[in-house]
Order: sequence, then structure tokens, then C-alpha cells
Amino acid sequence: MTRTVLLTGFERFNKETINPAWEAVRSLAGHEGNGYRIEVRQLPCVFGAAGEVLRAAIDEVRPAVVIALGQAGGRVDLSVERIAINIDDAPIPDNAQCQLVDRPVVEGGPAAYFSTLPIKAIVAGLREAGLPASVSQTAGTFVCNHVFYSLMHQTAGQDVRAGFIHIPYLPQQASAHPGAPSMALADVVRGVTIALEVALAVRDDVCEAGGAVF
Repeated sequence: MTRTVLLTGFERFNKETINPAWEAVRSLAGHEGNGYRIEVRQLPCVFGAAGEVLRAAIDEVRPAVVIALGQAGGRVDLSVERIAINIDDAPIPDNAQCQLVDRPVVEGGPAAYFSTLPIKAIVAGLREAGLPASVSQTAGTFVCNHVFYSLMHQTAGQDVRAGFIHIPYLPQQASAHPGAPSMALADVVRGVTIALEVALAVRDDVCEAGGAVF
């Protein structure tokens, strides 16, 4: 039986000319691996609308695994997110010029959801492949966290593994941000492929330190 993996990436935002998450995701559209096929969707960088597009995609393709990806300029590695929180608190406007402050993602929803991906096994797999990776303790409070929380809220109680990964700038973006770290697109694509294959194969996550002091 072929299982479906849904990957999402955002449109560009905040004056960037590209979004590395979408560049990576779209390069995997229609890819077929060992027992799985990839579907991809681009999400608007807009509160509310991003969650609606995601919900429609999940309802349409009925995935076994969903991995949402987002740009995190300044991050040095593939950051596998641990937790989504029920708050929108935007430091900048979204692409619809909406700047939500101290609003819940889902009114009356739980304070937070944990990723249901085997996050530590994914990090281990990425590192074994020579890719820098870590468990991240925060997905921020902008549209990435909004999508992450929306994803976990929709899939709660379902037999769907879901979570979020932040990725650094691509080199062509970092060239406009002196001193900013970057990762080649080919490495990001390789990392996403490893992440989804680990999510499909590993039922119980490994138990090893992946936290942070602060």
C-alpha cells in the first residue's frame, strides 16, 4: 500500500524574493519512494488563510504524514520543532498586512500541542547523514507557529504523524544578510526526504537528550 506524505511550504514574505521552504518542497512534488508518494502545497503567509489551505489539503489527500516547513533566517540548522502554542503574536505584518497580537490560534483550544513526529529520531537521522540538525523548543509566534498549531489541532486523535521543521536561508538569500548562516537547497531537500522517511518508518521515538538550558 502506498502512503501519502503531504509537504507544505510558504510563499515568500518580509521582502525576500524566495522562500526556501517552498523551493525545497516543490522540488519533491510527485516524488515516489519506498511505499510512499509526496503531495505538496504552497501556503499563503497569512494568518487564517494558511490554516484553511492546509486543512483543505489534508482533507483532500488523506496523508499518513504531514510535514510543514518554514523559513527561519538566522537558524544554523534544520530545526525540528517540538511544540506548537496557541498564540498569534506577530512582530511583523503577514502578507495581507495583518498583525495579530495576543490572539489565540484556536479560540478555546489547548494551550499547546506536541509534534507527533519522531523528532529525536529525525534529528539523529539527519546528523548521521552529515546534515546539521537539532530539536527546537519554539516555532515562534508568527505564521509558522500558526500553521503548526492548526496542523496539530486538525490531526489530534487521528492516525496521522504531523509536525513542523524550520530551515535556514538559502545561500542566495544569505548573501543579502551578511553573517547569516545558510544551507544549500540540495541539502535541505535531502534532509526533508530523510525526515519523512524516518517519520514513516519509526513508530516510537528514541529517548535521548535533545532539550535546551534556555
